[in-house]
Amino acid sequence: MGKIKRIGVLTSGGDAPGMNAAIRAVVRAAIFNGCEAYGIYGGYQGLIEGDIRRLESRDVGNIIQRGGTILKSARSQEFRTEEGRAKAAEQLKERGIYALVVIGGDGSFTGAKYFVQEHGIQVVGIPGTIDNDLYGTDSTIGYDTAVNTAVQAVDKIKDTASAHNRLFFIEVMGRDAGFIALRTAIATGAEAVLVPEIETDLTDLYHFIEQDYNPKDSSGIVIVAEGEKSGGAYSIAEKVAQVHPNYDIRVSVLGYIQRGGSPSQFDRVLASQLGVAAVDALLDDQNSVMVGIMNREIVHVPFNKTIKHTKDLNPELLSMVRILSV
Repeated sequence: MGKIKRIGVLTSGGDAPGMNAAIRAVVRAAIFNGCEAYGIYGGYQGLIEGDIRRLESRDVGNIIQRGGTILKSARSQEFRTEEGRAKAAEQLKERGIYALVVIGGDGSFTGAKYFVQEHGIQVVGIPGTIDNDLYGTDSTIGYDTAVNTAVQAVDKIKDTASAHNRLFFIEVMGRDAGFIALRTAIATGAEAVLVPEIETDLTDLYHFIEQDYNPKDSSGIVIVAEGEKSGGAYSIAEKVAQVHPNYDIRVSVLGYIQRGGSPSQFDRVLASQLGVAAVDALLDDQNSVMVGIMNREIVHVPFNKTIKHTKDLNPELLSMVRILSV
């Protein structure tokens, strides 16, 4: 393949605040190192369709503070097939692009792994997902911002909960992982947190609420991850209401506001670090790896490892929610 002359970059899967900062870093690091940078619009589907444009430094100016992704994102069923990946490879090779940075989550990295195996394209991944569920990195791009957004929303809800002595069940994002829910619960002083990783014991929840919530003189907050196995905030609230019909119960689903907004300074810096590290990895002949950050140091994690292994919740933080709710 020889020395890398052109580097492509795309965003795939769900968007996350800080993706634009990562795009900016990849483009400018590529140019700094004497390479041409190419933006691929619309994720893997855009790659298949050839929506590829050269980017200059000015094209990524004034985007570090913006949420979403200027390259757009999409989930491509076609890229899941060998035929689709062959079309994508042809689009890159026609333009002389043999190095690619993929910003996304485990689904994006799974596709990238097959892409490398089948077509010899050099690929490095950057972890971009608000769920923070990727093995091999302490934090993913967008996670810090999503938690801050959730915390600000819960703080506002607590005001009305206190004013009316209500018990609120607040659902945050986290289809398969409870990282957002757990950190939000601690930061907002919630009475309980329900996460996908731990099966909810409704009997324990009823008992806990009976001990810690008095509808006459207190308010309560329970944080629920959307992937919680009992059916989510509405389902749990309904079950609690059946057992305690005298409770004034409300449900709030925060939803997609957690994906949007200007990224926090932490996510901007993290994205910038990982963007530069991804280009460095490509120039160092790294392939089929994710660049992450562990103990404040850049690490290279093989796609096979980050896809295969799961990232566990910190049990000490889980215990802390119960301890601090006394």
